Amino acid sequence: MSELTTMLYRPVGEQELALIVASGYTAFPPRLEWQPIFYPVLNEEYARQIAVEWTARDGKHGYVTRFAVQSEYLSRYAVQRVGSAIHQEYWIPAEELAAFNEHIVGKIEVIAEYSGDGSSSSAPC
Repeated sequence: MSELTTMLYRPVGEQELALIVASGYTAFPPRLEWQPIFYPVLNEEYARQIAVEWTARDGKHGYVTRFAVQSEYLSRYAVQRVGSAIHQEYWIPAEELAAFNEHIVGKIEVIAEYSGDGSSSSAPC
């Protein structure tokens, strides 16, 4: 029987991506002291929007990651709508991120890259 998973997305910057790569594409790094939640989003469009408008600014690069999480584990968290219909995300408390990472199935994939100069790439990095 196959494991039921939910596909999620996460916009990340250069430093966060380097830590994901260091984990072997298997985990998101711990949150910084001033970041109380980890917020994976439910759709690629929203993740791309964040990567373009927030992460890839001032000459920096933003990336969109895609990953699967065990649906049963994810069911303990409520979906949060933070804007229009596409603006949906989970709020994972920072202290629960290690457990969240243990429920990722497979690897974290980089599916898009955006540059602060306005260029983009949808090919895996």
